[in-house]
Amino acid sequence: MDTGTSVRVSRRDAPEAWHTYADADVPVVTQWDDGAHTGPGPGRLSTSSASMPSVVARMLRDLAVRPDGRVLEIGTGTGWNAALLSHRLGAANVVSVEIDPAVADAARARLAAFGFPVEVVTGDGLLGHPAGAPYDRVIVTAGVRRLPYAWVRQTRPGGRVVAPWGTRFSNVDCVADLAVAADGRGASGTFTGTVEFMKIRSQRHRIDQAAYLPAGFPGDAVTSTTGLTATELGLADRLRHPFAAVAGLLLDGCTLLTDRRGTALSAWLYGLTDQSWAATVLHDDSPESTVYQSGPRRLWDELTAAYGRWTAWGRPGPTRFGLTVTETATATWFDDPANVLRVSRP
Repeated sequence: MDTGTSVRVSRRDAPEAWHTYADADVPVVTQWDDGAHTGPGPGRLSTSSASMPSVVARMLRDLAVRPDGRVLEIGTGTGWNAALLSHRLGAANVVSVEIDPAVADAARARLAAFGFPVEVVTGDGLLGHPAGAPYDRVIVTAGVRRLPYAWVRQTRPGGRVVAPWGTRFSNVDCVADLAVAADGRGASGTFTGTVEFMKIRSQRHRIDQAAYLPAGFPGDAVTSTTGLTATELGLADRLRHPFAAVAGLLLDGCTLLTDRRGTALSAWLYGLTDQSWAATVLHDDSPESTVYQSGPRRLWDELTAAYGRWTAWGRPGPTRFGLTVTETATATWFDDPANVLRVSRP
């Protein structure tokens, strides 16, 4: 977890090491590159896993299932989370949706072999599973950037939807704990903490740097300086730093990419609706760095303003922010649903 690297462990060749990792509080990658990767080493993109056990426990706590309640799980993976729910509720009360046929088949067989014959549906989890609705709870095990109203529609009034939700600012997700309204029209709730999940496949995105800098760096950039450090911005520990967790709620329409090399951290901001970009290299041992910015927006200035706004609010963590989802819009807010930060529409 600290190095961000993966090592291959074979149950057949190294059973003791395999069991050590299986029992450890770390995520275990079980598929690379949507199943296209071959060979013993890691691939380019991890695309299925057994989630970190402490994260699984936190989200199941948030889900707060009740005896005999029906649960829809989005993202079956290995089937472990579905097995835990089945142990509590009975397999007949759990439905799990998995988009990858090979992953779904393996999980279905594994669950049946252990006495948990959960209904594993091969399909697009963004659609939920209306045939089994209504559900008392919906739990999502993949990061989403747009939370589909189908999950709310398929949940009973008073039920809950627990999902890792985030913006395109970074890979950080906030766990949204949403209560469905008594009339069934919408769901709202706060964030309970930060996680980082593999993203729903249709909501992944990549940045083509060449499109932003066709003539190479620095192009027509203007320069300035910044006194903000990687530590202050949380770029060195985004899952634990409160500003890094909520920056995407305060800074609209851009993506942050970083790269750490020794004591230096390069940070790039890219606009999502135009070709604006900003870049700087933040040094651990230097109080000031040069900033390069280009395009209609001055993205580093916007980040600095967002940091100032957050500081003025008392440096709040993600639990003071929340999400409201209706059929026509998704709103983020601070402290109270009436204090709306941003509204997006399908």
